[in-house]
Amino acid sequence: MKPIVEILKDKCNLNYSCVRVCPVNAIEVKANRDYARIIPERCIGCGSCTSVCPEDAIVYRDSKSETKDILKSTETKIAIVAPSISGEFHDITDYRKFVQMIKQLGFDYVNEVSFGADIIALKYAELFNNFKGKYYISTTCPAVVSYIEKFQPELLDNLAPLVSPMIATAKIVRKLYGQKVKVIYLGPCIDSKDEANLFNTDGKIDSVLTFQELRELFHEFKITESKLEFSEFDTPIGYKGSLFPIANGLLQAADISEDLLTGNVITAEGKMNMLNATKQFHKEIETIKKHFNLYYCEGCLMGPGTTRGGEKFNRRTRVTDYANKRLKNFDKSNWQKEVDKYWDLDFSRTFKNDNQRIETPSEEKINEILKAIGKEGKNTDMGCNACGYNTCRDFAIAVAKGLAKVDMCLTFSLRNRHDYIKALKSTNEKLAQTQKALEESEKIAQKEKETAKEASDTIGSMLQKLPSGVVIIDKNLKIVHSNKSFIEILGEEAKTIDEVIPGLIGADLKTLLPFNIYNLFTHVFSTGENILNRDIHIAESLLNLSVFTIRKNKIVGAVFRDMYSPEVRKEEVLKRVTDVIDNNLAMVQKIGFLLGEGASETEQMLNSIIELYKLNKKAD
Repeated sequence: MKPIVEILKDKCNLNYSCVRVCPVNAIEVKANRDYARIIPERCIGCGSCTSVCPEDAIVYRDSKSETKDILKSTETKIAIVAPSISGEFHDITDYRKFVQMIKQLGFDYVNEVSFGADIIALKYAELFNNFKGKYYISTTCPAVVSYIEKFQPELLDNLAPLVSPMIATAKIVRKLYGQKVKVIYLGPCIDSKDEANLFNTDGKIDSVLTFQELRELFHEFKITESKLEFSEFDTPIGYKGSLFPIANGLLQAADISEDLLTGNVITAEGKMNMLNATKQFHKEIETIKKHFNLYYCEGCLMGPGTTRGGEKFNRRTRVTDYANKRLKNFDKSNWQKEVDKYWDLDFSRTFKNDNQRIETPSEEKINEILKAIGKEGKNTDMGCNACGYNTCRDFAIAVAKGLAKVDMCLTFSLRNRHDYIKALKSTNEKLAQTQKALEESEKIAQKEKETAKEASDTIGSMLQKLPSGVVIIDKNLKIVHSNKSFIEILGEEAKTIDEVIPGLIGADLKTLLPFNIYNLFTHVFSTGENILNRDIHIAESLLNLSVFTIRKNKIVGAVFRDMYSPEVRKEEVLKRVTDVIDNNLAMVQKIGFLLGEGASETEQMLNSIIELYKLNKKAD
C-alpha cells in the first residue's frame, strides 16, 4: 500500500517548509539528493506538511478510485459521515440536500458518525467516572494515537482503550445492515485512512474519503444541490455527538464536567499544545491529576482533509448552528433506545509499541557538526529556522541522525559560497598571471611548453580512462585533479560545475561530498594513516573507497570503485599505468624546469594509484 503521505520529487524545490512543520522529523533531506523524502514508518499522518508546500509537491493517498470501484458493486453501500461536515460544506444550504447528493454518488444509506460519537462519549464518561488511579489520554484523534505509539510508547498504557467514533459507527451500521455491507467514511482526517486498516471485522472501513476528495467526486459526477430533493440521514440519528468536531465537544456530548475547580479533564488542541501536553502528562501527571482530551488539529474542524483556507470560528459556528437546529425537536427517548440497542457492542481496542525514536548522537558527534557549520561555542539553543529546525543544536542532531545535510544551514552555505567565489577569483588571478608569463616566454620555451603539454595530456588521458573515480586534493581539501568517473559518481550538480571548471580543479571537496565521507580525507591528512577498501554510500550507489597519502600533510589521493560495475581487470590497469611512467618519465624530466616538482609529484601520484590497485588485488 502507498504511504499515507508522499513528496513528488519532480515538484519538490527543497524550500524546507515541510521540514519546519513536521512534528516528528519524519522528513529527511539527504546529501546529493535534490528533493525531500517522507519516512513512512516515522510519519504520524498529521498532514501538516500537505498544507504548507508552495509547490503542491506533497500529496496524501487518494481514495477516489477505490471508492468508485466500490460504488459500482452490487453490495449494499453505506456512507458514514463525520459531524464536521456541517462546518466544511458552507456552500450547501440545507443538510438534507447534502444527504441526497451523497446518495446520488451511489450510496444506499447515509448515516451520521455523530451517533457513534454519542456512544463513545458515554463510554468515556463511564471510564472517567470509574476512576481507579489511572489517568487516560483520549484516543479519538488517530494522529495523537500514532504519535504516542511511535514517539512516546511509555504512555501506551494511558491511552483510553476505546475506538474512535468512526470505528464505533462502522460497528453500529454493520450490526444494523449486516456484515457484508461496504462502509465508506467521509471525514476531515488523513490519518483515518491508515486507522481504517487496523480493523477487519465488525469495525471494518472499506474506504476513507476526505472532504476534499468528496468535493472532487461531486464535481466529477456533476452533482449539485439545485437539482435534488431533500433526504434525511438514516437512523440512528446523533444527539450532542454532532459537537464532536469541536475539541471539547466529546465532553459536552457526555456531560463530562469541564469546571476548572471540580472537573477532571483537560482539553488541548493544536500541534504544539498536543506535543507539550503528552510530555507534561508523562513527567507531571501525579501533579496534574487530570485526564487529557487531545487533538492534533484545532479540533476536527480544521483537519488536513478539509478545504484549505477554512476559518476555524466560522466553521465552529456552523457546527453549533447545525446542532441547535437538529436538537430543537429531538426525540431523546427514541435516541436512548437506540443507544441501549448498541451499547453492548465491543468498542474496545488495543495499541502497539512502534517505537521510531532514533538514539541521540554523542556530544562529540554533535559538536563536530556544529563546528562544521560554524556554530561551535555559540548559543546553539537558538537558530534562524531556515533549515527547518528550531535550533542549531536540533539541526546538528538531525544531521548526525542522517535526517538532514549540512548545506541546509544557510550560514554554512553562504560561507562556503563566499569562500568558493574567493577561491575562484584567486584561481583566475593566478591563471591570468601564468598566462602572461607563458606569453612572455613563448618564443624561448615554445618547444618545451609543447612537450610539457603533451606529457600533461597523456597523464590526464590515462587518469580519465580509469574505470574507477580518482580525485587528488591538497591540504585545504581543494581538488587538484579528478577524472570523469569521479564526476559521474557525484551526480548532476558536479557535472554542471565541470562544464564551467573542467575537472573541478579548485573546487572545495566539502561542498561536493557528504560530511561523513569528506571527513575521511581530513582523517588521512591529520593522521597520515591510509584508509583502504571502505564501503560507502553516495545517493543510491554502493562504492568502495580508498584514501591514501601522496605527499604527507600536503597531497592526498582517493579511488572510488563502483561495487555494482563489472569487475575491472586490475592487471591491465597496472600495466597501462606502468607503461605511461616508463615511456613518459624521461620526457617529463626534460621539462622539469617549467613544471618544477611536477614530474616527481606526477610519478608519486601515479605510483600511489598503482600501489592502491595492488593492495586492492591482494584484498580481493
